[in-house]
Amino acid sequence: MGGTSPCASCKLLRRRCSKECIFAPYFPSDDPRKFAIVHKVFGASNISKMLQELPIHQRADAVSSLVYEANARVRDPVYGCVGAISYLQSQVSQLQMQLAVAQAEILCIQMQQQDPTLGATQVVDQEDHKSLLLCENNNNYEILPHYLSFPSSSSSSSNVFQDHHEPLKRESFWT
Repeated sequence: MGGTSPCASCKLLRRRCSKECIFAPYFPSDDPRKFAIVHKVFGASNISKMLQELPIHQRADAVSSLVYEANARVRDPVYGCVGAISYLQSQVSQLQMQLAVAQAEILCIQMQQQDPTLGATQVVDQEDHKSLLLCENNNNYEILPHYLSFPSSSSSSSNVFQDHHEPLKRESFWT
């Protein structure tokens, strides 16, 4: 700034860096790639306008968000951050299902240890106290997904409605 080395934005845009340069505090000269990628995705004019509209104490966070979004857009030009979020949400869904299956296995093993004479274990549903045949030899999980009720982020084209007396129903938004 001033008489010293220009900030990364002024260096890239080949202009003189003034004391009032809005980019200087957030895009130092020792990290030119940071501004280059943000400039490539958003443009210097748009970045300048965004920063000027924000209070000074929020600008550093905004720059961090812009850099993150620009990196995501370079990696995935179509979806950007949304692609990464969707991927992580689907992983969470899969892990929730694996956890539910593991918990069901543990429950089956515990029930069989309590009464080893049972060929199949009966588990009582806590909401409506109906008996549910859950496992036979710890391998039968075909009916388990009907009784699991956590949101699925991977199925955006269907909606799940729960009636306490019936298993989950899946209804499409488009019908």
